[in-house]
Amino acid sequence: MATPVRSNSRLSLAMERTGQWVFSQDIPADVVVAVCEASFSLHKFMLVSKSNYIRKLILESKEPDLARINLSDLPGGPDIFEKTAKFCYGVNFEITVHNVAALRCAAEYLEMTDMYCDNNLSSRTEDFLAQVALSSLSGAIIVLKSCEDLLPLAEDVKIVQRCVDVISLKACNEANFPSRTPPNWWTEELSIIDIEFIGRILSGMRKRGAKALTLASALTTYTERNLRYLVRDHSGRCTMSYNPGDCDMYARERELLQSIVSLLPSEKAALPINFLCCLLRAAIFVKASNSCKNELEKRISVILEHVTVDNLLVMSFTYDGEKLLDLESIRRIISGFMEKEKNMAVFSGGDFKETCSAAMHRVAKTVDSYLGEIATYPEFTISKFNGIAILVPKGARKVDDDIYRAIDIYLKAHPNLDEIEREKVCSVMDPLKLSYEARLHASQNKRLPVQIVLHTLYYDQLKLRSGADDQPDAAATRSALQSDASLARENEALRSELTKMKLHISDMQKNKGSSAKRISAGAATSGSRKHTFFSSMSKTLGKLNPFKHGSKDTSHIDDNNAVDITKPRRRRFSIS
Repeated sequence: MATPVRSNSRLSLAMERTGQWVFSQDIPADVVVAVCEASFSLHKFMLVSKSNYIRKLILESKEPDLARINLSDLPGGPDIFEKTAKFCYGVNFEITVHNVAALRCAAEYLEMTDMYCDNNLSSRTEDFLAQVALSSLSGAIIVLKSCEDLLPLAEDVKIVQRCVDVISLKACNEANFPSRTPPNWWTEELSIIDIEFIGRILSGMRKRGAKALTLASALTTYTERNLRYLVRDHSGRCTMSYNPGDCDMYARERELLQSIVSLLPSEKAALPINFLCCLLRAAIFVKASNSCKNELEKRISVILEHVTVDNLLVMSFTYDGEKLLDLESIRRIISGFMEKEKNMAVFSGGDFKETCSAAMHRVAKTVDSYLGEIATYPEFTISKFNGIAILVPKGARKVDDDIYRAIDIYLKAHPNLDEIEREKVCSVMDPLKLSYEARLHASQNKRLPVQIVLHTLYYDQLKLRSGADDQPDAAATRSALQSDASLARENEALRSELTKMKLHISDMQKNKGSSAKRISAGAATSGSRKHTFFSSMSKTLGKLNPFKHGSKDTSHIDDNNAVDITKPRRRRFSIS
């Protein structure tokens, strides 16, 4: 019931407006012009005097007396037709930058040209465009904005192209010689225009010699104004909350984001790093096309040495900051940078694994710190942790303190990992490249697997024995540790079994005290010494000495035999 009421009110409003300058005439109206939901009672001869289109409709009509004309396709709708009708009647009205494009299109549609009638509406609007509307940057922007609802006719009459040319020229002048403050005021005004027109304007500015930083500034401002639901400000906070349930907004902003990415200047240093990271995060969130995400990933990987941990975190979390996003983009960015560094090393004749650039060292430190920041999240699995950590070559880390810190945080946040899983996490670290403080911490870290603790202790023991300050050969040390690791585990298992057995026998002795005394008396009377369970076990443990290259095995020496003390025995540290 609301629609008829609305239609009647519009009809009444249109009749009231036209009645002020039509019904006052002595000659009654003989034609009704319908434009959308509005109707205008007018005179044929007044309309025919200016519009060749209406004249042809009347002449070509099969009705002997055409009483109704439908102009629902007229550009600008009822408001613009009212002004064109006033022009036909000779009634004054105001032409502004907001309506001049629609009036020019309506004049073209109604064939109100100078070829049909001198000083017609077409020439009047053209004069206003040339002398007023397109004489300033702000006026041209408003006219171009009004053309968005007038396509394709606005293109046909060259209004769009003329606006684009004027805006491109004047924007370049403002970028080089600002006429007002702030200097980038023109980028704010451009943000109201459709992205298709923005692309044409930026292309025109590029042809006129505009710098990449100028184009990047315009695009950055445009994105922040039109994607404020998705793009964070530079403080890292979301400018507005975003409702992912709104499908229309979701699709519109996805298309807009993809268009913006396609317009980014090719120069790698033109755009702010945080801006690129925010764009990639938005692209992941709105499920943009793969080509869009790949373009952003390539741009970030090229300048990865300048990316901070905070920049990487922007691309890693949802908008509420509570959940990790898919980290495949992070992996591709790091892989892209490593591939670039590898190609540069090959081109310069160096070895990528042995010699690393300063940029590589910076990226390694950033990646390790980044892993430490996200290590506490439950959805960050071991495969994801290792998948990012192994992308950095081991030679890129001067010391492994940062990756050790990340590993320690991960193990602390995931306490339910078994020994094998903890070893997998630690596999990305080289214990021999830890600093003294880190090794001291690792040797007392109960969260680390036994093998890693053994590595750190063995390394320090070698330094103490050699008495040298220089680091011993890492490859030889690592080989020796690997050969001793299995023996160390067997020794630990036997020690555990021995402890259990001692407890069991102790319980038996408490329960059977009398039997133990008889056994002891019988043993005293016997002339020969018998080997007990403990002596056999001790000999077995002695044969499994994990440091077989160190002290001598003395398990075969009889207690009654003398020991040659002319040569001092080499001492090794104990792991018991």
